[in-house]
Amino acid sequence: MHLQFMINLKIIKPMKIVIFGASGKTGSLLVDEALSAGHDVTAYVRRPESVKSEHPNLNVVAGYLNEKDKLRSVISGSDACISTLGGASLTKHSTAIIEGIDNILSIMEEEKVTRFIYLSSLGAGDSRKYMPQPVRFFVADIMLRIPLADHKTNEDRITKSQLDWTIVRPGGLTDGAKTYHMKHGFGETKIKGNLRIPRSDVAAFLLDQVTSKDYVNKSVWLYE
Repeated sequence: MHLQFMINLKIIKPMKIVIFGASGKTGSLLVDEALSAGHDVTAYVRRPESVKSEHPNLNVVAGYLNEKDKLRSVISGSDACISTLGGASLTKHSTAIIEGIDNILSIMEEEKVTRFIYLSSLGAGDSRKYMPQPVRFFVADIMLRIPLADHKTNEDRITKSQLDWTIVRPGGLTDGAKTYHMKHGFGETKIKGNLRIPRSDVAAFLLDQVTSKDYVNKSVWLYE
């Protein structure tokens, strides 16, 4: 088991980062986090008006996940891609996102853009068995069964790719203030304590992974 408790704050050089799902709650925080750190950010969204941030280093591109030429235009020449995409339904599989993740990964491989960070969820893949009962039963096996299955499908595709990937699996997301204090690690563990975590902390952690080598080709659990 590998365990850390703090995000390491460090100065990094500006990078070109593409964010998919940039208009969502976590994605919008990630956009602001990346811009504040001095990065050039491309927000790929279906509706440009859904991105509320304004910044000279922000490029908002309207497009769908099946528009491969448009995806290639934003991925080519970038340093890293981050996905905070998530389905809106608890009862239907997010086929468009699953196919979209496959398109993103394939184009990244073709364009030799190697760094990919994917926002998943605690309970996806092998992290399910580390969750305490009754959370595992009610959340992973009932309430979020379909979204977690979609995450597993995407995770399986990611882990088979040729990229330097990191899968981030946070606990329940809240809208609380950033704390910079969280538990994160990989491998076997007994997850206990407060399984919730502020989206703002998750956004900071996602951005930190762009340059960190700690969790390359690893799936990371994350909670307070």
